[in-house]
Amino acid sequence: MLAEVRQRFSMPQRLHLTALLVDDYDTALSFFVEKLGFEVREDSRLGDGKRWVVIAPQGAASGLLLARAVDERQRNAIGNQSGGRVFLFLETDDFARDHLAYTQRGVRFVEAPRREPYGIVAVFQDLYGNRWDLIEPIPAEQ
Repeated sequence: MLAEVRQRFSMPQRLHLTALLVDDYDTALSFFVEKLGFEVREDSRLGDGKRWVVIAPQGAASGLLLARAVDERQRNAIGNQSGGRVFLFLETDDFARDHLAYTQRGVRFVEAPRREPYGIVAVFQDLYGNRWDLIEPIPAEQ
């Protein structure tokens, strides 16, 4: 049965975008571009105040779609899309460089950096309180 399912869905797949609820496009852009150094991949006006805003770390294959909350339910979920758990994982090739840069730009880390079997990691919060891991993975053995 599993082989049948795999064969039917054998086309390559990848996650392309993750929607992140925000209260305001420009406020969110300011944080992600100025504090985290993300690039704006697309910012298209859709009418009625809606925009298609895609941001990503420099050179990353996937990104975030900034989705402005439009009703009370969505506004209540801003900053809590994962129920208080780490929501997003930002991988870096130089933890010390990025941790220092983010700290100097006012990014709030909620814990000190620590070494884990998988790499160096620390949790920070975005402007809405979503928790992120900044992580430098340990290189795979060759």
